[in-house]
Amino acid sequence: MKLIVGLGNPGRQYEATRHNAGAWWIARLADELGVTLRAEARFHGLCARVGQGEAEFWLLSPQTYMNASGRSVGALCQFYKIPPEQVLVIHDELDLPPGSTKLKLDGGLGGHNGLKDIAARLGTKNFWRLRIGIGHPGDKNAVVNYVLQPPRKEEAQLIDEAIQRSLEVWPLIAKGNCEAAMLKLHTRTIVD
Repeated sequence: MKLIVGLGNPGRQYEATRHNAGAWWIARLADELGVTLRAEARFHGLCARVGQGEAEFWLLSPQTYMNASGRSVGALCQFYKIPPEQVLVIHDELDLPPGSTKLKLDGGLGGHNGLKDIAARLGTKNFWRLRIGIGHPGDKNAVVNYVLQPPRKEEAQLIDEAIQRSLEVWPLIAKGNCEAAMLKLHTRTIVD
């Protein structure tokens, strides 16, 4: 992987909302790696370059708002000539319950506007996604309000545990062994 992207919305009013699960993940990874995400205007986000030589990769937290995430991702990919299949996007997922995570390459966009914009900018859906379950409100008309609200206390704990479990497979992802990471992540059980 050459680019790891955590999706969310910028600003204090959004930082604790469900839609920022990807941004939470990237911030935790940056902490674990001992790097600081810094504002980079040309990439419309907070970035950090990690590693050296062939093992070098970027962490990115777009600051464009969710619906324009592709502007940030596309700018960095274009500048550094990063192919879509070497991009991992971490995002909130309505179709998974809190506490669940799934890793996949390509596939549908599930109505996620951040993913739609990234796919449009990259010209393909052929990029990796780490989906962090936030649950569904049960009514499609309630989705916008739901994702822009903080999770309930019990949901927040499950989401936090899911982020921690998925970070445990990071070494496999970093080495490009995504199939092994997928197997390990998907065979874990959710702890009650």
